Amino acid sequence: MRLIVGLGNPGKEYLFSRHNLGFMVVDRLAGDLDIRVTRNQFDALIGDGTISGNRIILAKPQTYMNLSGNSVSGLLRFYKLEIEDLIVIHDDLDLPFDTVRIKKGGGHGGNKGVMSIMNQLGSPDFIRVRIGIGKPPRKEMTEDHVLSRFFPEEMQKLPDVLVRAADAVESIFKSGLAAAMNQFNQKPAAGEPDANSESD
Repeated sequence: MRLIVGLGNPGKEYLFSRHNLGFMVVDRLAGDLDIRVTRNQFDALIGDGTISGNRIILAKPQTYMNLSGNSVSGLLRFYKLEIEDLIVIHDDLDLPFDTVRIKKGGGHGGNKGVMSIMNQLGSPDFIRVRIGIGKPPRKEMTEDHVLSRFFPEEMQKLPDVLVRAADAVESIFKSGLAAAMNQFNQKPAAGEPDANSESD
């Protein structure tokens, strides 16, 4: 069994914000896999099903982003799962918009949800599916940027981004982590951070 967690903030005001990409991908997976993510457990909405014959639990923590680790750690303990059984889907400032990357371990890149999970678990060694949202022009604009809604031209691309991110998750089960990383972590274009860099 594996726990697949999408990060985001609950509430209609955050529904289509950049910070809620993790929620959006879980919703996409739930639709593809016919899973109802409606059960409340450990301050998360969860649902269970299978990918390629493997049992999974989809989860959307309802604690707000910076307390995501409380929910995730509780779910891992309850289902007797190890840190290597965890896949976290989250937005990433260090990647351009519509970029999807897979990695295991490394830093939190300033994402407070990932930071909370690392702090609660005492380790960074879980799998992440990172979805780029790009950086704002100035660092002091970061909070407003992550909580802002997508531009109209980005909204046009968003369905494809969600499909590719959901495919990235499924490929981990179908092909294994190494093959999935090879498929999705293409050589970065000029100026794009290396997808496998641990510097973030």
